[in-house]
Amino acid sequence: MTQLDARPRAGDTVRGSAPAGGGDGGVRGKGLGGNSVGLTGSAVIGISTVAPVYCLTSTLGSTAGEVGVQMPAVFLAGFLPMLLVAFAYRELNKAMPDCGTSFTWTVKAFGPRVGWMCGWGLVIATIIVLSNLAGVATSFFWLLAGEVTGSPSVAALDDNKLVHIGTCLVLIAVATAISYRGMTATKGIQYTLVALQLAVLALFVTMALNKAGSGGADFATSLDFSWSWLNPFAVQSFAAFTAGLSLSIFMFWGWDTCLTANEETTGSDKTPGRAALIAMVVLVGSYLATAVAAQMAVGSGTTGLGLANPETGENVFAALAGPVMGSGLGVLLFVAVLASAAASLQTTFIPVARTVLAMSTYEAMPASYAKVHPRFKTPGRATVVAGIGTGVFYAVMTLVSEHVLIDTIYALGLMICFYYALTAFACAWYFRAELTRSGRDLVFKGLFPVLGGLLLAAVFAKTLYDMWDPAYGSGSSVFGIGSVFVIGVGLLLLGVVLMVAMEHRSPAFFRGEVLTKETPALVVED
Repeated sequence: MTQLDARPRAGDTVRGSAPAGGGDGGVRGKGLGGNSVGLTGSAVIGISTVAPVYCLTSTLGSTAGEVGVQMPAVFLAGFLPMLLVAFAYRELNKAMPDCGTSFTWTVKAFGPRVGWMCGWGLVIATIIVLSNLAGVATSFFWLLAGEVTGSPSVAALDDNKLVHIGTCLVLIAVATAISYRGMTATKGIQYTLVALQLAVLALFVTMALNKAGSGGADFATSLDFSWSWLNPFAVQSFAAFTAGLSLSIFMFWGWDTCLTANEETTGSDKTPGRAALIAMVVLVGSYLATAVAAQMAVGSGTTGLGLANPETGENVFAALAGPVMGSGLGVLLFVAVLASAAASLQTTFIPVARTVLAMSTYEAMPASYAKVHPRFKTPGRATVVAGIGTGVFYAVMTLVSEHVLIDTIYALGLMICFYYALTAFACAWYFRAELTRSGRDLVFKGLFPVLGGLLLAAVFAKTLYDMWDPAYGSGSSVFGIGSVFVIGVGLLLLGVVLMVAMEHRSPAFFRGEVLTKETPALVVED
């Protein structure tokens, strides 16, 4: 590749600055194990992190409760901003395949302070998700054990806090150990777990469609399919739509893990972006098929097995497993949910550990987190610390107040919209000099990212407004302000405090001397 001093020649392929490790603008290599994952493996890791079966069983009911039969339409609406942001990630990754992703890219676009806060948003969101996944995996472990043994007393062990916390800590330790051993170990396990999830979902969809309209007592509320289910404008109110949209966005969160593993992926500049788009298509197809099949089988009402029935909605697959699949095959749904939560627990360590590694490498965090294991080529210390932090956070929250734990999970959507929107805007700003060069650059580097960022910023603002109400989340409050608002804003402000502390410890990064703010130099690739 040679640097351009004028316009590119006809037939040349033009892209952004050099790959990670090239040294341009302070971008550094991290010592991670390269070429460990291919396109399929990267897409599988992205799907696994999202945890489609877990997301469906925990979100189908609440989404139906908000928007009724328009649930498939809301899933499509939630897919749109995520798809637009995925294009931003793809373009930025082509220019800078750096495992710091959102952190590194926003530093290059907007400077060190905005970049630090963007990285903090990703890290804290991931810690919250890890603790939630560990709790869900624990609950389904004991629920499955009760189903297999036929003993309600075994399933009831999950209600014992000490047993629950102990099991949860064991699962976190196992997931941490697997992630510690590198991407090759991660990939092998994920192929099996993701294949199991998708196979069981396909079986459930097939059997639910067969049960629809069967006339049995369990399916008295079944519905005939209507194309109006895919019309988002048919939602009864804007408030209901935004509430459903927030849930839908959460269901797609995690696909960007494909990008955080970019330095360990074959073809690091292109493969991760393609894998993210493949994962998104698989996810939206799975969500739409399951939503339509479940709605046709039991409807979206509040009676019987209707998805909006509070007794059904908290754990849809637990309620529908027996009626739809029978007592024998129904156990597979419990296995799939457990596999989904456990698989996601393990892969979700990837983005937090690699983001912390990148922030440490660029002197935005203590240097000790920049250590890479000499044999496994993984950010060992960052992975272990993330595991310890997750275990401590979940244990303390469970013992002190389950309401606080619930409200922390509700605050997660704020963090997701925060760092995704910043990354989308960073793409348009970083490539601003290239937007008039071609129609493709204008659309994929400018128009799509800005539109995706605006949609997520709107959800962020609406969620922030709704969180002020104490009725949001668990219903608890602090001085009359909703606990979810206090937790969400408080976690962001904690990031500001930590950033100020790091600025005193590592002034060079915050002066822009380590990772420089810049627009890309145009280069030619044969």
